[in-house]
Amino acid sequence: MNLSAKNQFKGTITNITEGVVTGIVTVDIGGGNIVTSSITMDSIKSLDLKVGKEVVALVKASNVMIGLND
Repeated sequence: MNLSAKNQFKGTITNITEGVVTGIVTVDIGGGNIVTSSITMDSIKSLDLKVGKEVVALVKASNVMIGLND
């Protein structure tokens, strides 16, 4: 499968925080780096996501904001 999201990070799910409609999936992509994703509970269940499962985090960002603390 070819995707327009070129930032693809292999990692392992370290936590899933379930909500009513959406959940937060935490993925360790190595080197001390963590990626989190908010996805629907339906997707979490249909993909059978579980802690310890190896996944690929796909990042597609059309806007990147930079800020400074005052």
